[in-house]
Parts: sequence; C-alpha cells; structure tokens
Amino acid sequence: MLPDRCSIKEKGRGCVNPPEFIISIASENDEYMVGVTCDRHKKIFSAKLEALQKEDKMPKGAINFSALKPVGTDCIKAHPDDLVQID
Repeated sequence: MLPDRCSIKEKGRGCVNPPEFIISIASENDEYMVGVTCDRHKKIFSAKLEALQKEDKMPKGAINFSALKPVGTDCIKAHPDDLVQID
C-alpha cells in the first residue's frame, strides 16, 4: 500500500495532493524507496534528498522518480464497518 497523499510538509502542514511519483535512491546493487510526491513538490523533494546525501544521512546514489499509474478495479469490495469517519 502507498500513502494517499504527497509526503511533503510545508509550514507544518501536509500536502493534500495525491502522489504522482514514487521516489527511490538507487545505490550500488540496492534501491531504497524514500517516499511519494506530487509533481508540484518533485524539485523540492529532489533538492532535500541531495542535501541529505551530502550530509551522509541518506544512501548516496541516483534519485529516481517513477510515475504512478492509477488502476481501477471492481473486484475489491469494502465492508461498511471498514470505513473510517473523519470529522
């Protein structure tokens, strides 16, 4: 399962946009998923990851953005008790 919103927070508030890209870092033989982002925050996320890599707080390697593709299906049925009410 992926988050339903972009992983960026601005001024303490989470972005309300749905994710459009999976962000990962390809390092040697491994690839690490870092988060998801919308198109609006793609450059901000990239700059932050580069800064964290320079500080050795993230693995060094290429930052990849993989586009998400929405998929629709009617085979998943939700039970009314599984829904959460947010006020």
